[in-house]
Amino acid sequence: MLAGLHARRTGDYALIDELWPTIDRALSWIDAQGDLDGDGFVEYARAAATGLANQAWKDSHDSVFHADGCLAEGPIAPVEVQAYVFAAKRLAAECALKLGFAERAAALQRQAEELRLRFEAAFWCEEIGTYALALDGAKRQCKVRASNAGHILAMGMADTERAQLVANGLMHTRFFSGWGVRTVASGEARYNPMSYHNGSIWPHDNAFIVQGLAKYGRRSAIHHIFDALVRATTYMPHRRIPELYCGFRRRPGRGPTLYPAACSPQAWAAGAPFSMLQTMLGIQFDPAARRIVLVNPSLPPSAGRVIVHNLTLGEASIDFAMSQEGNAVSVQVLRTRGDLQISLLFDASAERQLDFA
Repeated sequence: MLAGLHARRTGDYALIDELWPTIDRALSWIDAQGDLDGDGFVEYARAAATGLANQAWKDSHDSVFHADGCLAEGPIAPVEVQAYVFAAKRLAAECALKLGFAERAAALQRQAEELRLRFEAAFWCEEIGTYALALDGAKRQCKVRASNAGHILAMGMADTERAQLVANGLMHTRFFSGWGVRTVASGEARYNPMSYHNGSIWPHDNAFIVQGLAKYGRRSAIHHIFDALVRATTYMPHRRIPELYCGFRRRPGRGPTLYPAACSPQAWAAGAPFSMLQTMLGIQFDPAARRIVLVNPSLPPSAGRVIVHNLTLGEASIDFAMSQEGNAVSVQVLRTRGDLQISLLFDASAERQLDFA
């Protein structure tokens, strides 16, 4: 994914050519060592009793469980990891095509589509109206409403109608506390707003959810999450966003409850507002045309006038300001250095094409 996104951002396919043997080995690992039982999904399983029980981003011992609260036994296939594989193969296909490997590109595209179809059949859970948190070692769904499903939207993998159901769920009060989207919905067996992964709010997780909501056209929901994060930071020392905070419901006159052991600063959290801004501004790059495109940009009232300094493309850079009044968006170019253009694009069909960098 990183190699493909770097290529989209920079157009540096000479570097991708240099890295291709390693990229190819990583893709091979996904299909072999990454798929422990050959079912077409990436799983993890600890090799020793002292190892981590869970090895996706939610790596607490109790972060993957069934609807009754029983912990899942591995090998475990986490829902979001399958979407990362889907995105990685599509991005690798783009790279392969640019490098002249047409057959490899076609094979990767085909594999990504086959994975998407398998995924929809195995992970969608009509009972809870969203994708299951994971499949356990017996291929049973972990029927738990969790924020992980937002990552499926971020990778553009979800069926369009199901994506809207997922989005609706994430913005329901079960998930959305007023300070952000919880990792696990209230009412689930292991829900605890003071837990590390089972009801707390992680800014980077919310940034992924924002990317996903943008892909499926849910701009107003994005505004709610961004506004919640900005308001939460007003209660943080030095406005520094911590790794996570508690998922208690927002109450008038009170700030979010801090998680005592949260890392602060933390890179994931520090990057979250920048990711959200990129998503809201719809920033995409066209290195070949020396052009930056703002696709369907939209700002919430709380953002005010946003000024971006030194946004670079190759050797050139630009400073610009964006503001919004009602449905009207205006962009003012403040300064350019080098050969670079910026343009606006309003196109409903472009939502699913937004980069997830």
